[in-house]
Amino acid sequence: METGLLHLHNALRWVVLLLLVWSLIQAMTKKESIRSSSLWLMIASHTMLLIGLYQTIAGRYGWTTLNLPEGTSVMRDSFYRFFLIEHPVLMITSIVLITLARGKAKQLNFRSVTWLLAIALVLILAGIPWPGRELVGRPLFPGA
Repeated sequence: METGLLHLHNALRWVVLLLLVWSLIQAMTKKESIRSSSLWLMIASHTMLLIGLYQTIAGRYGWTTLNLPEGTSVMRDSFYRFFLIEHPVLMITSIVLITLARGKAKQLNFRSVTWLLAIALVLILAGIPWPGRELVGRPLFPGA
């Protein structure tokens, strides 16, 4: 089950990124269809959040299954620091911004939506465990 959830979380990354870029383009071009695309973006990101929270709490490297050697701190180990602190903080912040953007999109406040989604995109790109990152890198596609 853990492997399946990890693959689903990894696959949803692409869905969220595509919807986020699409919504950002719609906000910048001031299209009213931002209402629909921002809703789908919010649904996908909240689904991904629930899967990610489960993994952070009870997954293979989650807080409840954490098995660090005696005297080792989560903050000193870059692998655990990334997956238990940095990644969740960046992604939760991004999802809060996406949710706020959804509220602004319903009002067709394009300037606010553009800024909120742009900041969310930067935070998400910074928080993804890209393949080239030392110790924390993950493959671009599940199972690869």
